[in-house]
Amino acid sequence: MMNVNKYKRQYYMPPVKCMKWAEKEYVDKAPIWCSVDLRDGNQALVIPMSLEQKIEFFKLLVQIGFKEIEVGFPAASETEYTFLRTLIEQDLIPEDVTIQVLTQAREHIIRKTFEAVKGAPKAIVHVYNSTSVAQREQVFKKSKEEILKIAVDGAALLKKLADETEGNFQFEYSPESFTGTEPEYALEVCNAVLDVWKPTPDKKCIINLPVTVQHSMPHVYASQIEYMCENLKYRENVVVSLHPHNDRGCGVADSEMGLLAGADRIEGTLFGNGERTGNVDIVTLAMNMYSQGVEPELDFSDMPHVCQVYEECTGMKVGDRSPYSGALVFAAFSGSHQDAIAKGMHWKEEKDPDHWTVPYLPIDPTDVGRNYDADVIRINSQSGKGGVGYILETNYGLNLPAKMREAMGYAAKEVSDHRHKELHPDEIFALFKKKFENVVMPYSINEVHFQQKDGIIAQVTSTFQGKTIVTEAAGNGRLNAVSNALKKAYGLEYNLDTYQEHALERSSSSKAIAYVGIQKPDGTLAWGAGVDPDIIRASIDALVTAINNR
Repeated sequence: MMNVNKYKRQYYMPPVKCMKWAEKEYVDKAPIWCSVDLRDGNQALVIPMSLEQKIEFFKLLVQIGFKEIEVGFPAASETEYTFLRTLIEQDLIPEDVTIQVLTQAREHIIRKTFEAVKGAPKAIVHVYNSTSVAQREQVFKKSKEEILKIAVDGAALLKKLADETEGNFQFEYSPESFTGTEPEYALEVCNAVLDVWKPTPDKKCIINLPVTVQHSMPHVYASQIEYMCENLKYRENVVVSLHPHNDRGCGVADSEMGLLAGADRIEGTLFGNGERTGNVDIVTLAMNMYSQGVEPELDFSDMPHVCQVYEECTGMKVGDRSPYSGALVFAAFSGSHQDAIAKGMHWKEEKDPDHWTVPYLPIDPTDVGRNYDADVIRINSQSGKGGVGYILETNYGLNLPAKMREAMGYAAKEVSDHRHKELHPDEIFALFKKKFENVVMPYSINEVHFQQKDGIIAQVTSTFQGKTIVTEAAGNGRLNAVSNALKKAYGLEYNLDTYQEHALERSSSSKAIAYVGIQKPDGTLAWGAGVDPDIIRASIDALVTAINNR
C-alpha cells in the first residue's frame, strides 16, 4: 500500500497576496520564445543527437521562427563545444537569431563557455545556481549567504569576460529550483545579480524563473511569478522568463498563467521533450494561442514535417494524441462526433462564417498541414452514419439519402467489428459498391420497354433463379411501372419509399447515380443504388438492388 504520509508540500507562497493575474482572461500577444531542444531536450535523450542531427534540428527551429535558440552546454562535452563552434565558424546563424549557451555559476565552466562562444554575432550567456531549500541543505550544504555569493560572483565573472571576449553578449540568470525556493529569498538573489549587471534599455538582461521540478498547482506558480515581476529591480530593463517542466502534467498551464502574471518569455521544447516528464511543450502552448486568435509568431503550418524531423533527429515519437500534432488528434471515430463534424463542415461551406466554429475541431486541421479526408473522419466499429456519409460524399461524390446513410453506417460498423480494424475510405467505397450498387442476384432486369398510354406501361424482361419472364404493368411513372411489373411477376410485397438522384461530377460528368429505398412489410427499409449514363436505367438498377437487399 502506498504511504501518502511520506509526502508534504515543497513549495512556498509569496509573503503577500499576488492574484492580479487571475483577473485577466488571456494573453494578447506571443511571448519571446526560446527553444532549449538542443540543450535541455538533447540531454534527456537516451542517445544524444550527433553533430549532423543537431545542425538539421537547428535549421528546423530557425524555419519554425525561433529567434532565440539555446544550443547547448559547451563546457559539458566536446560534442557540445564542437557544435557551437560549427554554428559560429560556418556562419550558420541567421542575423535575426540569437544563440544561447548554458553554464553553471562556477569559474572554470564560465571561462570555458566564453571560449566556446567567442565570435558569436549575438549570444545569451545563461548562468545558474540552485537556490532551493532542498538543494541548499542536501546538495551544497551552504547557507543562504553562501548561495547568494555564488550567484553574485558568477554574474560578476560573466560581466568581466564579456568585456574581454569578442562577441555581442546578453546575460541571463536562473535561480535553479526556483519553485522550491522561498520567493523572498529568490527575489533577494535575483536582485543581487541585477545590481551587478545594472541592465539598461539598450542592454536588457533576462531573469529566468524555472519550474525545475513541479511541486504545486499552476496558480501557485503564477502567484510566485507575479510577486517576482512586481518586486524585481530594474524591472523595465529585465526580461522575465519562464522555464517550466512537466512533473505534474501542468507545464502548459504553468506557462499560460505565468504569462498572465507578467512574464515576457518562455523557454521550452518541441513536443515537451526534456528530463523526466519533459519541458513545457511549445507546440501546444503556441497553438493554444493560435486557437484563441493570438498570433504565436511560430510557424507550424507543416506539422507533419516538423514531426518527421523531430522524430528522425531525436529518436523520440510524437504521441498519437499529442495536442495539435498527433496522428489522431483530429480523428473522430465516434458516430455522434462524426455526424456533428460533417454537419458543421456543411454549415461552414454554406454560411462562409468569419470564424472557425466546427464542432469537435478546435482548429482547422488544414492550418497545420493535415487534411479532412485522411485525418478527421475515421471509420471503425464505433462510427456511424455521419462519418460514413461524409467520406462517401467528400471522397467519391456520393450524397446518400439520410436513411440510407444509416444503413451504410451499420454495414461499415459490422465489417469493422468483424475484422477488428479501421476501414479506410477506399474500403468503405468498395463496401458500398458491393452491398448497395447494381446488385443483380437473385433478381435481375435484362430489358425494359416503355409505352406512353394512359400513363406509363412498362414491359419488363427479368430473370430469377435462371428463369426469364416478360411482364407488363402500368404506373404513374417509369420507375413505378417497372416496380409494379416486378411485383406482378414474382408476388413481391413492398412500397417505394425514397428516390433520389444526382450526377457523379467527381468521377465522370456523363454518369448519374440513383438511390432507391423500399419499405418492407415489417416497416423496415431496404436500399439500392444504380450507376449508369442513363438516369432511368440507373434508377431501375437501384430498385432491383433494393429488392435484392430485402
